[in-house]
Amino acid sequence: MMTMTFQYHPDILARFPAVTGGVILARGMHNGPTPDDLLAAYQAEQQAVIASIGSKPLSEIESLSAWRSTFRAFGVEPTQYRSAAEALLRRLTKKGDIPSINLLVDIGNLVSIRYALPVAVVDVQAISGPITVHFANGSERFTNLDQSEVDHPEAGEVVFSDETGLGIARRWCWRQSDESAARESTTDAIFTVEAQHPNGRTDVQSALDDLRHLLQQYAGGTFISGLIGIERAGLSG
Repeated sequence: MMTMTFQYHPDILARFPAVTGGVILARGMHNGPTPDDLLAAYQAEQQAVIASIGSKPLSEIESLSAWRSTFRAFGVEPTQYRSAAEALLRRLTKKGDIPSINLLVDIGNLVSIRYALPVAVVDVQAISGPITVHFANGSERFTNLDQSEVDHPEAGEVVFSDETGLGIARRWCWRQSDESAARESTTDAIFTVEAQHPNGRTDVQSALDDLRHLLQQYAGGTFISGLIGIERAGLSG
């Protein structure tokens, strides 16, 4: 059985000591269309979040504001490239709904909008070795979702990549790669929830608990989970 690892490079922790990551290493799940009862709960959550945000600018939500500051700190303009959580909430508040993709993605998105935190669902089928969050050197290979052209990050950009330099996410929590996307065939995956704001550890733990509960209820499988950051740089299992 392949060992799964998700970790922060020491340089990331030195530069961003406030980061907290919640990680679930999941095996033996099933994916597919989202069941009707969960889909209804997801749609209800979307409407509740719209009502909760009201007319408040997304930039004033503490967790999203912290990610904007983080993006600026490694040279990315956050109104041009938005964190995954902000992008979801922006779509939700402007268009009124987030479409269903599949069970695992919908669970991740439900938790993301509930806590205004970026949630990644990474299929590990194409991954070699540990996934590390680190500053790119520019040689990493990244393929956008449903595309074939290989791109490369800017040197100094924060990325997720495996030990071969396969890019999994660009601009930290902006966008995942085609190879890492959860599809109906996904059975083994790494789930991450990340925060940079002062109360982030508490919020990530709550989001992680919700995420694990939903996965156990709807996707089955076995799970290892925990928090990582300045005190513990990674989780393996």
